[in-house]
Amino acid sequence: MKKRILIVAPHPDDETLGAGGTAAKFAAQGHSVTVLVVCGHLPPLYKPDEFEITMKEAREAFEILGISDHRFLGIPATFVRDEPAHVLNGKIAAVIKEIEPQILLCNYPDRHIDHRVIFDSVMVAARPAGRAGGGIEILAAYETLSETHWNAPHIEPNFVPNWVVDISDVFELKRRALSSYSSQIPDFPGARSIEAVEALAKFRGTQAGFAFGEAFQIIRMKS
Repeated sequence: MKKRILIVAPHPDDETLGAGGTAAKFAAQGHSVTVLVVCGHLPPLYKPDEFEITMKEAREAFEILGISDHRFLGIPATFVRDEPAHVLNGKIAAVIKEIEPQILLCNYPDRHIDHRVIFDSVMVAARPAGRAGGGIEILAAYETLSETHWNAPHIEPNFVPNWVVDISDVFELKRRALSSYSSQIPDFPGARSIEAVEALAKFRGTQAGFAFGEAFQIIRMKS
């Protein structure tokens, strides 16, 4: 049975860093994959042309991963907390209602303030009541290199994965998609470098007995 998958990304590249291989795998299997990018590189912190650059990079990455459906809310990066909670919740809930995903993947609430606010908003919008969240079979959080692994252990919540997706056959697509984000992905030893992403994928994969993996923390699951 074909599924509808929605991936919520705080910023362009988060979807590829955290769930790019999983997205490519689902898309290759014929499932419907949608990406919702909440924030953008917009003023006042960024110049308008930086937003256009990252949007172009994102579309290139989506094409490589096989994602044809994507949405951009266009909230300025690092200013998402200034959005009234009910407004942000409503914007995310509207997409959930439209897509009616069986699988919803969101970011883990880590070091980045945007990630924390958006995680909280997804939890509200995806509540298992009514049309918005009632049809969700799996709600899970992905990890984002350069943010998730910088939480303070045992002081803040720790990312503890309990689901690893085998992306061995599609890791090269994830690598190529990340390479599209030339303005965002630094050289090694940068935390989001291609080498760091490959190392994490190998680590998560070998934890579950295969070559490359993406790890998720399941929040809610029903059968």
